[in-house]
Amino acid sequence: MRMRKKKYLDERIDACEGLLLTLVSEDRNFETAKEKKNYLDFEELFGNANPVYMEIGCGKGQFVCELAKLHPEYNYIAVEKVGNVIVSAAERAKNEGIPNVRFLKCGAEYLQCFIPEKSIEGLYLNFSCPYPKKAYTSHRLTNERFLNIYKEILKDGAEIHQKTDNMHFFEYSIEEFTKCGFALKNVSLDLHSSDFEGNIVTEYESKFVAEGLPIYRLEAYIKEE
Repeated sequence: MRMRKKKYLDERIDACEGLLLTLVSEDRNFETAKEKKNYLDFEELFGNANPVYMEIGCGKGQFVCELAKLHPEYNYIAVEKVGNVIVSAAERAKNEGIPNVRFLKCGAEYLQCFIPEKSIEGLYLNFSCPYPKKAYTSHRLTNERFLNIYKEILKDGAEIHQKTDNMHFFEYSIEEFTKCGFALKNVSLDLHSSDFEGNIVTEYESKFVAEGLPIYRLEAYIKEE
């Protein structure tokens, strides 16, 4: 079911000018759109040359806002294609006065159009939609087509950190990471029963943990040749 557009959504987005950017490619075919570059200038966007990390599918911004507050020495880009959702994340950062996070309303398949090659220090995928129907596997954010996009925008040695509550999606992700030349480390089948430190709980994560569901987590990186 399509989410109903929030009341005054356009006005709320306009009120977050400077924090929230809507990025739209003129070419709606992402396969050909990726050849038409319109790169963001990170120094202009943030006003500094600090390293930039990215979260794709930021939801209402709990994770990226907490991370940005913990690490003011880094900049963060949060990507979310649903306007109803990302506006809440941007409003949160604005209300809390967080200076080192920006929000991109953009589909992940178009990131190559706007994000410079080898410019992102690390990537977070938190509770991405698992798209359980086989016909929609290409929409999964750990599908090969997306992993190849990440490989283009990530710096050498950068890591992808993934969390999910869905075991089948987690298994699928491991297969896709491996197929695309990634190595894995710190793989957890029950994050909250492990000795992992420094976990930032997302909105969805709080709900799943309260229901007694295990949280799956991994870190993926490109293997050196």
